Amino acid sequence: MNRRRRFAQVGLGGRHVMYRDAVVNDFAGTCEMVALCDSNSGRLALSIEQIKQKFNQNVSGYLADDFDRMVKETKPDTIIVTTKDSLHDQYICRAMELGCDVVSEKPMTIDAVRCQKILDTQRATGKSVRVTFNYRYSPPRAQVKDLLMSGVIGDILSVDFHWMLDIHHGADYFRRWHRNKENSGGLLVHKATHHFDLVNWWLGTVPETVYASGHRHFYTPETAKRYGLKHPGPRCHGCAEAEKCRFCLNMENTGSMKELYLDCEKHDGYFRDMCVFSPKIDIEDNMNVVVSYRNGVKMSYSLNAFMPWEGYHISFNGTRGRLEHKCEESVYVSGDDSVQGALKKEGTWTKIYPHWKPSYGVDVWAGEGGHGGGDELLLKNVLVSDNVPDKYMRAADHRAGAWSILTGVAANHSIKTGLPVRVVDLVSGLDEPNYAPMPTSDEPLTMVLGNT
Repeated sequence: MNRRRRFAQVGLGGRHVMYRDAVVNDFAGTCEMVALCDSNSGRLALSIEQIKQKFNQNVSGYLADDFDRMVKETKPDTIIVTTKDSLHDQYICRAMELGCDVVSEKPMTIDAVRCQKILDTQRATGKSVRVTFNYRYSPPRAQVKDLLMSGVIGDILSVDFHWMLDIHHGADYFRRWHRNKENSGGLLVHKATHHFDLVNWWLGTVPETVYASGHRHFYTPETAKRYGLKHPGPRCHGCAEAEKCRFCLNMENTGSMKELYLDCEKHDGYFRDMCVFSPKIDIEDNMNVVVSYRNGVKMSYSLNAFMPWEGYHISFNGTRGRLEHKCEESVYVSGDDSVQGALKKEGTWTKIYPHWKPSYGVDVWAGEGGHGGGDELLLKNVLVSDNVPDKYMRAADHRAGAWSILTGVAANHSIKTGLPVRVVDLVSGLDEPNYAPMPTSDEPLTMVLGNT
């Protein structure tokens, strides 16, 4: 009988449960959770107790300062990193140095210095780093990859990509630690790493130059005044204006937030419900980026965090036509116990516009569950079946993790300086990932003549 793969997990916030329960229960035949680790003793005790209550299993717990001791005593094969973004590099690198492979939540890290550290440590240790880009596994996004690989629109020349965070989900990034770039790198890194990775993967290439602009014009003290909020407090809990603020987050009555955050504040002083209109916020809420890719494709991209609907619209313009794909997602706030990124079928479609022929719709591949059906497929691939052949090559290593964040890192530099940024100048020794090859054609284009 084969030995089960041993996992330990560091970082026990809202996102950790998906990985924890998959290891402890869903894939228990091949996986084993040997330890949990967090800087907050309350969340650590809570997660251990949840495992005991839900699955009748006992798992060892360690505080963050005892990370090295945890690895020595429990001997995991792989560390799952689900901490605050700015700490990813610390645990990724230390895990590799201690002989472990790594599964990291996105973004792999938040800036070029930390990225270089991960690249250097991986090269020195030879250990594996997997970055969990669940959107690659979502059936509708995989279908877009399939269509582009088929050559239905020919060689891709340009991309228009626009992502909307709705007024509920978007506001949530301005309540949490994500609101400061020193923690998250801003939305161009924390959130857009998904989007930039999708484009890299869809096109089978990497970015070369980035030019960006961005600012924060909605989540500001001025907007609070326009909503009639005269004296908003530093956080929602106990705010005198809570009853008339549509942005107020009531952790007492929202999913698992009370036990996960409100009850654990006393251990580290972290507030999950800080005011979205605070002057202490330093991330942008609307951004525009122009990217040039190694294969010659150009992309225009936007991200806005205060929209009336959640999702995106992307168009690929090719030598034989245009592919348009729109995806609407359900309303979600991290920790409210709803499904993140569930598809709205009535708002998700794909359409092909060939040159010289009528346009037609495509029956969208169905996806159920988190991130459009991507979460379950990702977990199975990452935790169980790393070596299963995949024509789309959806597995993402440290190289893909690096290229995905470097578009956002370069965009942050560009916003600060007002100048375009060459991505290759940010780090050294970064190879191109293994992307599924895209078709290139020198065949003559045909023109269908007729009445117009």
